[in-house]
Amino acid sequence: MFVREMTCIKQIFSRRPRIKVGRPLGAALTSCRCFHAEIVRHESSGLPIVHHNDYVCDLPPNHRFPMGKFPRVFHFLIKDQVITEKQVWVPEIASKELLSCVHTEEYLNNFISGKTNEQEQRRTGFSWSEGIVRRCRYETGGTVLAAEVALHRGLACSTAGGTHHAFPSYGSGFCLLNDLAVAAKYLMGSSSSKRKVLIVDLDVHQGDGTAFIFKEEPCVFTFSVHCGKNFPLRKQQSDLDISVEDGLEDKEYLSTGMSTEAISINVICLQPNSVAVKSLYLIVNY
Repeated sequence: MFVREMTCIKQIFSRRPRIKVGRPLGAALTSCRCFHAEIVRHESSGLPIVHHNDYVCDLPPNHRFPMGKFPRVFHFLIKDQVITEKQVWVPEIASKELLSCVHTEEYLNNFISGKTNEQEQRRTGFSWSEGIVRRCRYETGGTVLAAEVALHRGLACSTAGGTHHAFPSYGSGFCLLNDLAVAAKYLMGSSSSKRKVLIVDLDVHQGDGTAFIFKEEPCVFTFSVHCGKNFPLRKQQSDLDISVEDGLEDKEYLSTGMSTEAISINVICLQPNSVAVKSLYLIVNY
């Protein structure tokens, strides 16, 4: 999910009027804006949902990665009338040029052309296929599109993404391209004034790849709440890490330092233009 601003903090600490989801930002981003999209949905004022049928690919039988979760999420959003088709934006595939803002040329060449070796494939948990490349590139394109739409509309969600274990030169833990990092880098590079980004990672695993990528980038604040005794074994240093114990229940989880005050202090210091969330959020300023 992508958020243009954290409205609760803006309401408290800013006198600017609150901008409602679905209302364009006027001069900042016009209706002529180009999106990384195959299909745009300007006619709907509902929450923009980014989805592509190629968010999935075939895997070997009994593979432990739950690939089917992506179409199922979309299916039930439509079936339960949470959203309508008119809210669904369709991303275009992420170009090699776009991906190169985060990933090395050697890694992209090997990944796209199928030249990754057996050890590298074991590290990711996937055997190479054209389908997995296409899926990952559409997924990354979807995250970039969700960020663009959020800047235009205030809030947007993609039904896939959050591949936070991917590093610039290799993939890891079912993550081959770091979609959040690509989106953040793209947003920062596409503005005359450098945008600030807050990445909130609430996955059970630490977002180690994302933390590594932005460890020396002052305009990106990485915040991870994760199980300390879970993957990855070797953690990276986020700007803010909160490690929790196994088996934590909801009440205890919400009282582990994830208080509004603790988060607000860090957000206020950064004053991000946008936020990204995985179970992951990306927040970006424009």
